[in-house]
Amino acid sequence: MRAAVVDRYGAPEVVRVAEVPRPVPRADEVLVRVRAVAVTSGDARIRAARFPAGFGVFGRLAFGVVRPRKPVLGGSFSGVVEGVGARVTGFAPGDEVCGMTGVRLGAHAEYVAVAGAKLVRKPAEVSHEDAAGLLFGGSTALHFLRTKGSVGEGKTVLVNGASGAIGTNAVQLAKHFGAVVTGVTSAANAQLVKDLGADRVIDYTTGELDRTRDRFDIVLDTVGALTIKAGRRLLNDGGILLLAVAGLADTIRARGDVAAGAVPERTEDFEFLLDLAARSGLTVVIDESHDLVDIAAAYRRVDSGRKVGNIIVRP
Repeated sequence: MRAAVVDRYGAPEVVRVAEVPRPVPRADEVLVRVRAVAVTSGDARIRAARFPAGFGVFGRLAFGVVRPRKPVLGGSFSGVVEGVGARVTGFAPGDEVCGMTGVRLGAHAEYVAVAGAKLVRKPAEVSHEDAAGLLFGGSTALHFLRTKGSVGEGKTVLVNGASGAIGTNAVQLAKHFGAVVTGVTSAANAQLVKDLGADRVIDYTTGELDRTRDRFDIVLDTVGALTIKAGRRLLNDGGILLLAVAGLADTIRARGDVAAGAVPERTEDFEFLLDLAARSGLTVVIDESHDLVDIAAAYRRVDSGRKVGNIIVRP
């Protein structure tokens, strides 16, 4: 099968498309023919060994000291079941499914083998491209807003980085739960963020966020731009600062009114998001779609810092 292989750390050009063995599913796994897969900021960090501040050594220990231990990256995907292991129940060849592969990665390929427990059925109303684009940013936004932030009716929420993969979902989910939402993005993306439901948009290039006297119940930083000190300044009494991207120091210091850390990949969250998307309650924003052979271009767009929503590859 064809796969995007990263056998050394570096710029987008280190990614090459090569023939590799098709994975053989174990007894508890499902073999999926990948129809669409996201290229995320997480994939880009691994490809370039560009980990958040303080995580460099830990990142290389986890993903490979001198080169990626898992040369095929990619985690958020959608596709069609090709075969099932002997102990798998609930799935059969031809089923449309989606999921995330966790630290096993491997989805930037024509086929991926995934534990059946990590898969959910894709609703017919949701395209493969939308499903692949939804899970990474959507599950991250949902975890921080609902689980960590207890978002709810009448809460005031600030989303910093409102036009990215996490931010576009966060704006919509906060509105779904009844919050009053302020999105921080560039002027070029202000209308998009308003269309997604933001009650107000702040252009980060003007410095307005640094000057504002407004305070919020929940501040979600999706891009790693806020320090704990700067984020706390924006909180109401009893508010909480949510750091979806944080360096080691801020992750260690995150307690009380600050939350950070890894996001669990839970199928119940996937099902919630997919059901919302199927009912037109959640729009998946896709910036670009590429064929697998053009995956380096997908990475270049991610690295630019200007992508809007999600980047999708079709193996």
